[in-house]
Amino acid sequence: MKSENQVKIATAAFELFCEQGIKSVSMDDIAQHLAISKKTIYKWYSNKDEVVFAAVKGFLDKMGSDSECCLSNAGNAVAQLFDIMQTVRQLFVSIRPAVFHDLRKYHPRAWKLWQDHKCEFMLEKIKENLRQGIAEGLFRKDLDIEVIARIRLIMVELPFDPHIFPQHEFNLQQVQQANLELYMLGIATLKGHKLINEYKQVKEEE
Repeated sequence: MKSENQVKIATAAFELFCEQGIKSVSMDDIAQHLAISKKTIYKWYSNKDEVVFAAVKGFLDKMGSDSECCLSNAGNAVAQLFDIMQTVRQLFVSIRPAVFHDLRKYHPRAWKLWQDHKCEFMLEKIKENLRQGIAEGLFRKDLDIEVIARIRLIMVELPFDPHIFPQHEFNLQQVQQANLELYMLGIATLKGHKLINEYKQVKEEE
């Protein structure tokens, strides 16, 4: 179990990574942010890579816990998607897209942690949601769950690709919203479409 100091350092570091990108933040920056000596950080972490790994793990643990809560409290599969979208929006609102680039390029252990979380936890939750939606008559019965779930994984990361959606040109939240709606409307039955429109509070012509 991690000590309170380890959690505090990792949490503070993640805040800085989100604001400035991982590459731009030094151990000195983390120490200054916490008003502690760099020596204190090295008491708990051998190097920056260990701090990054712990920071990412803490974020993913929180994201997983919040997602589980949303999924268990929502009344149906469509509500789950809207609730998850809101949770993800709150979690990612302050994260610079550069964070993912820095993880991939400079911190392979932490990047693998994200990839494992995505391809195991997230993939399974997407498949559970699809099965529930089909059972509720909200999603089409002819969906190939394994294929659609993996397509959705790609869609989750797409808004953070700076080559496709440059940060200075696109609002990340709006891109995420459009991304989710495109996915939902592609898998929904007529009943599902009507429910989606109810949640969006829009009236669509038949």
